[in-house]
Amino acid sequence: MAGLPLSFAEPMLLLGLVSLPVLWWLLRVMPPRPRRVEFPPTRLLFEIAPKEETPSRTPWWLTLLRLLAAALVILAAAGPIWNPQTGIAASKSPLVILLDDGWSAAASWDARIKAADELITDADSDRRGVALVPLSEPARDITLMPAGAARVALRQFAPKPYSVDRVETLATLGRFLKATGDCDIAWLSDGVDTGRGSEFAEGLGKLIENRSLTIFEGGAPSAQALVAAENAAAKMTVKVLRAANGIAGGIVRAVDAKGSPIGEARYNFGPQERETEASFDLPVELRNDIARLEISGERSAGAVQLLDKRWRRRAIGVVSGASNDTAQPLLASTFYLSRALSPFADIRLGDRGAPQQVIAQFLDQRLPMIVLADVGTLSPEIRERLNAWIEQGGVLLRFAGPRLAQADDDLVPVKLRRGGRTLGGSLTWEKPQHMASFAADGPFAGLTVPKDITVNRQVLAEPDAVLATKSWASLEDGTPLVTGEHHGKGVISLFHVGADMRWSDLPMSGTFVEMLRRLVDMSGYTSKPGPGVASDPTAETVAPLRTLDGFGAFGPPPSTAKPMPADYRDRGTVDHPPGLYGSAESPIAVNTLASADRIAPLDTSGLRARHASYTNTEPRDLRGILLSSALALFLIDAIVVAMLGAGLAALLRRRAAPAVLALAFMLAAIAPSPTRAESNDDFAIKATSQTRLAYVVTGNADVDSIVRAGLSGLTLFLAQRTALEAGDPVGIDPAHDELAFFPLIYWPIVPGAPKPPQDAINKIDAYMKQGGTVLFDTRDAVEAPPGDNGAAQTPGMQTLRELLATLDVPELEPVPREHVLTKTFYLLRDFPGRFNTGQTWVEALPREDDDEAAQHPARGGDGVSPIIITSNDLAGAWAIRPDGQPMLPLTPGEPRQREFAFRAGVNIVMYTLTGNYKADQVHAPALIERLGQ
Repeated sequence: MAGLPLSFAEPMLLLGLVSLPVLWWLLRVMPPRPRRVEFPPTRLLFEIAPKEETPSRTPWWLTLLRLLAAALVILAAAGPIWNPQTGIAASKSPLVILLDDGWSAAASWDARIKAADELITDADSDRRGVALVPLSEPARDITLMPAGAARVALRQFAPKPYSVDRVETLATLGRFLKATGDCDIAWLSDGVDTGRGSEFAEGLGKLIENRSLTIFEGGAPSAQALVAAENAAAKMTVKVLRAANGIAGGIVRAVDAKGSPIGEARYNFGPQERETEASFDLPVELRNDIARLEISGERSAGAVQLLDKRWRRRAIGVVSGASNDTAQPLLASTFYLSRALSPFADIRLGDRGAPQQVIAQFLDQRLPMIVLADVGTLSPEIRERLNAWIEQGGVLLRFAGPRLAQADDDLVPVKLRRGGRTLGGSLTWEKPQHMASFAADGPFAGLTVPKDITVNRQVLAEPDAVLATKSWASLEDGTPLVTGEHHGKGVISLFHVGADMRWSDLPMSGTFVEMLRRLVDMSGYTSKPGPGVASDPTAETVAPLRTLDGFGAFGPPPSTAKPMPADYRDRGTVDHPPGLYGSAESPIAVNTLASADRIAPLDTSGLRARHASYTNTEPRDLRGILLSSALALFLIDAIVVAMLGAGLAALLRRRAAPAVLALAFMLAAIAPSPTRAESNDDFAIKATSQTRLAYVVTGNADVDSIVRAGLSGLTLFLAQRTALEAGDPVGIDPAHDELAFFPLIYWPIVPGAPKPPQDAINKIDAYMKQGGTVLFDTRDAVEAPPGDNGAAQTPGMQTLRELLATLDVPELEPVPREHVLTKTFYLLRDFPGRFNTGQTWVEALPREDDDEAAQHPARGGDGVSPIIITSNDLAGAWAIRPDGQPMLPLTPGEPRQREFAFRAGVNIVMYTLTGNYKADQVHAPALIERLGQ
């Protein structure tokens, strides 16, 4: 049926629907009107109201109900089938199945295999031979095989991770069709044109001649792909492509080399858009860790974008030897360098301090690339450190200038003549030179040689046997413009002109940007040593490490994969499938599509073919549903007729009371009863709607009221002094309430109180192990007898010992002066409450040496202490009356004791909310000192 996955086993029976108007007319026919005979005595009956009335004709809605029931019976008799198998017409000719098996077929591969299996099953029932033609293998022989063998061969096919050129299969297919003669052809298309699609359709139309062709397309989601990932200055972007409308948007996931997620970015297509963009607004450090971008829910190699170190936004240090950089920045030698490098790198200008000091700082920061613009003589210490840094993989880029021309520096790729060479001027016959060529085996190979660049001055290299192998760019007279060589795992390169406009106009050209981009791409993964690029054969090719399959999953390289050039930047092919090449430490990524590739829907309108769609569900016979619906309508008709005839009404009147009682009983039985779940939901909503402090309800009304007032006072103080606006405190019962909603639980100890049940103890233990903090307050510091162990002998402390006996409590210690709890918000020495003589205990931290402790002004463990114990009655000091006045007096009542009690509460709350991050903050001066900054 057009537009719907519906067919009929006996479509001729649908002609019965034509009889429905006749049935309508028969149902609406009225009986003959009765004759009227005058009978005078009948006047006695005029005042009697009739109890039953019979309509003169059938109501229109009842007639419509009967017609609908009749139509359902006719449709059921025709044998409707939902999602029928869309095979080809029955025939005795051989069956040829053309199978799209490129990356664009992977997302709907299961539907494609299912359709092919159904075609093979039909061919088996007709005893026909089957030929399978995967369009990714043009050299494969096409032969007819029994259906059983074809089914086995079909299961061995898998989508390829690269684009398929269908045109290359036409020659083999033409020879087979010419030898076979008449046959039926089924093309299981993916509907995507990755190039030369119209050419294949035209060639296929010429080959099939009068043969039957069925094209399977539609019914499966359109393919999507990722291309052109770019790590820009503020964010990473990637283009998302789709072949056809239907998919409105999705999510692109970013993962690192270990498969751990880094971020997600949502994208949306416009109504007619074929491409859109997804962007990751992440810090540059996180963006540099991204090794793979993939479309969530899309299983294909085209939906994966692999990233290597070429996509990393490197931090590059730029050092200038000129003295006017700060005073006149527009004339500085770093002005053009910064603007040329900024699109693909983060620039760190060393414009403060001497060049030797700046270079040392950059080396301490382990930057992958350093640019020296006219930096002359280097000290032996700096030269030694630079050599070691280059040996480990650093890239040193130098630019000539007056200082370098007069220096004796061996940290250059070639030996230089002292002094510069001036071209053009009143004192020389030589004319300014233009750029001539780029070395075919250098990093600039493939760039267009500009003809408008003029060089007025340069530093010359001493001619030697290896100068030609180190020349990456040359002038018209053969002298080198750029030289370079590999040194250990790194690279040294020299521009024989300055980085500003005084020696040449190269810094103003677009070629300058591309040359710097190529050099930046080398930083961080140049790993093959050698005297020069041309003389290093191992750096020319890299072997496959891991490759993607058609579904976008990593696996071992296939036997057909070949080594590729180290500067390969094209799309994946059968020889170089998408994946990672080179060493595991510095792999090179090859993707399914190149940055400029785009996809489009495949146009098959020019082919004379029958079109079918893929089905992902099994066929379903609708006859049972239609007959059941017709029966229900007939039952409704019978009930309506009974009601109009008053038979049902009389029955209901006789059975009214029992029916009402039965209905009431049923409603009472199924009515939901109130449960504790509803109250639990209300408690959870209240606890999570705002950050709230919690306290354990002890059952002592006086203690509970003071604690609630104290936490309310602390909440108000937090709102006045910090950015935290917490909600009202919540009283909890550890045995019944959920504790995970609260970062801090205040537990006042009441001497002699019964020990909580074991279930409550277990919940407290789990809460503390999952990151929560319990503040136990015995509130009896003034009751401690004299002596070193007096605080442990109070009634409150004895009750606390019994409570903690079954808890897994870590080792405790008094809060040391360097503990992060003393510095989370306020700088505190102790934690007073109503009393200031008690000690505050926290989880003991690992011990440090005295020298090391002296350098660390704060210490913090790996997490927050799960337990804090005090006896200073903190809540009593925080408690305030509704008029804002303190509720309880202080002992000994020092002037600022209550203020410091509130500050202690702020530190405790901030400690439980933010953890030990403050420990790292107070270490910042020591860390900076160690880094030499």
